[in-house]
Amino acid sequence: MLKSMTGFGRRQGVWRGHTVTVEVRSVNHRFCEIAMKLPKGFGFLEEDMRTLVRQRCTRGRIELSVTLANNGLGTTKIVQINHELAAHYFQALQALRREFRLSGGIDLPVLAGFRDIFSVVEKPLDMQRLGRVILRLGGGAVRELELMRQREGRMLLQEIRKRLLLVRRLVRAIQRRTPVVAREAYVRMKQRIQQLLEGSPFPAQDRLSQEAAILAERCDVTEELTRLRSHLVQFTALLHRAEPVGRSLDFLLQEMSREVNTIGAKANDATIALHVVELKGELEKIREQVQNIE
Repeated sequence: MLKSMTGFGRRQGVWRGHTVTVEVRSVNHRFCEIAMKLPKGFGFLEEDMRTLVRQRCTRGRIELSVTLANNGLGTTKIVQINHELAAHYFQALQALRREFRLSGGIDLPVLAGFRDIFSVVEKPLDMQRLGRVILRLGGGAVRELELMRQREGRMLLQEIRKRLLLVRRLVRAIQRRTPVVAREAYVRMKQRIQQLLEGSPFPAQDRLSQEAAILAERCDVTEELTRLRSHLVQFTALLHRAEPVGRSLDFLLQEMSREVNTIGAKANDATIALHVVELKGELEKIREQVQNIE
């Protein structure tokens, strides 16, 4: 199944008052390049996230980002005690009592009056458990990305098939025209040789025909057409492969373009030249689509 290299996936969830959002997007690239953006303190997830991406994407530039937002709901707050400061307060009160010979004890209500001993803070995150939540959401986002790449791939396949029909039609037109061109080239060359040899010792007729046939053979594009048809068969077969075939398709397009250029250079015929121009245009349109195939 063909897959595009363009896609987007997104998953969002809430864990203990924190909204976790994972987004992944991909664009064309010659290789598989992964860019990762994780919240501070979650770098330990990077390798696992890269593995999730590589399991489903073999080519493309993939950007994955994780955002973590505290929505204030369900967060746990804890009271922290500054024991060192409380000890200083207690020692200072004892010193005052001794120095001024004060009565009364130094008990909890007295120390509780010093508010800077106590502070209320949010409970630290359980990084490992939140990390597992991020990985689960990341897996869902990557699956969504793959589904979009598959949908895009099906659309590319339809477009390429339409173009291939036009390419085959043009190749058949050139194939039908080729024998006519060869015969016309043979006649033209024979006449031209006869004109050049007027007034000089005339060679044997069979020798003249042989030379004309050799020159006419240089205009023959049968071999190029055979290779072009072979490339088309291989190209069509690759479209139905399950594994990534983007590079193979691009290579075959280069070979087909080379054969078409050779046909245009050798044929020396206006009709074939017109077909060659159309073929180049169709192959270029196919190439534009293939550049986006994984």
